[in-house]
Amino acid sequence: MSDTLKELEARARNLSPEERAKLAESLLESLREAPIAEIEKAWEREIAERVAAYDRGELATLTAESVFAEARRLAR
Repeated sequence: MSDTLKELEARARNLSPEERAKLAESLLESLREAPIAEIEKAWEREIAERVAAYDRGELATLTAESVFAEARRLAR
């Protein structure tokens, strides 16, 4: 463990429980940022591909009425 990490850990232990919880949450969230960005990029690609397929006439479309009817059927 580096000296900087040891110092940060020691300082963090002096925080109140609420402050430590906020710090832990912030640190965990910082670990999730990269995967979330990757997921968002993947969805952007998927959306672009679906829009392009729709524009080319390659996708079947459904009416809102049929979608809602199927949703009601599945909810029963």
